[in-house]
Amino acid sequence: MGRRQALTAWMMQKAGPFTVRYGEGLDLASADLPAPTRMRIPTREGAVRCRVQHPRPSATPSPVVVHFHGGAFIVRYPQMDDFYTRFLADQVGAVVVSVDYDVAPQKHYPVAQHQAHDVVAWFVEHGAGMGVDARRIAISGFSAGGNLAASAALQARDAGTFAPALVVLGVPSLDVAEPTTAKTATIARPMIDAGLLDLVRETYYRDASRRPEPYASPLLAPDLTDYPPTLVLTAEVDALRREGDAFAARLLEAGVDVTHHVVPDRDHYFMLASDAEQARETLDLIVAHLRVALVDLAG
Repeated sequence: MGRRQALTAWMMQKAGPFTVRYGEGLDLASADLPAPTRMRIPTREGAVRCRVQHPRPSATPSPVVVHFHGGAFIVRYPQMDDFYTRFLADQVGAVVVSVDYDVAPQKHYPVAQHQAHDVVAWFVEHGAGMGVDARRIAISGFSAGGNLAASAALQARDAGTFAPALVVLGVPSLDVAEPTTAKTATIARPMIDAGLLDLVRETYYRDASRRPEPYASPLLAPDLTDYPPTLVLTAEVDALRREGDAFAARLLEAGVDVTHHVVPDRDHYFMLASDAEQARETLDLIVAHLRVALVDLAG
């Protein structure tokens, strides 16, 4: 990793809280939800900060959704998905844990992947002490966070540590070994281009020999048998669409319960306030799958 790439990633990271506008205007949750709380979860890579969004009080323990925000493995700003975590807490009645995992240039693969698995495993083991029903747990992630969610589920399957009721992958990054020039969008000025993808590889996935590993590139896992039920959301003109589509197809071939939805006319930001109706439809689709996995079947 050169100094220029590290400086660029650091500047993007520090600017994130001021420049990220994803989710603005999409807070569709009820106003009476409690404010999020903060906690630290121990992992093999050190303690990880988490924002915890509780639903309204309930007489029974709530299920849990552990969510990983995006940010190209560079930006750490879980608040970008507050609109989403609040909506899930409101509509599913789940405790939603938004994980502030470590990123480049300070950390490198596989740190965030280890943290992702370990945070979920911690809630499975200790959630009852928080008054939640961690037997009913789902994993969610967008973009880089989709990579972490997919990797965490794969690690758990291999280690036998937990079995999430559902994995939600939104516009996920699932193959970091493929040449970046092969990841082409279908519009003139896409949100994700080869320059950004190269920066991710040079700063977070520095060791090129490890990029094909299944926990780095879940699409390249040799066997997806017994993977958890999964909802895959890809965006029609996104440069990462092809790998999300391919992952959904591989899950189907492996006999996994998978639903694949392509959000029409969208780039990598697949939910926008400028089309609130479409964004609400996408959110409602996610909620419907989570309700089935965490509420209806458990009941």
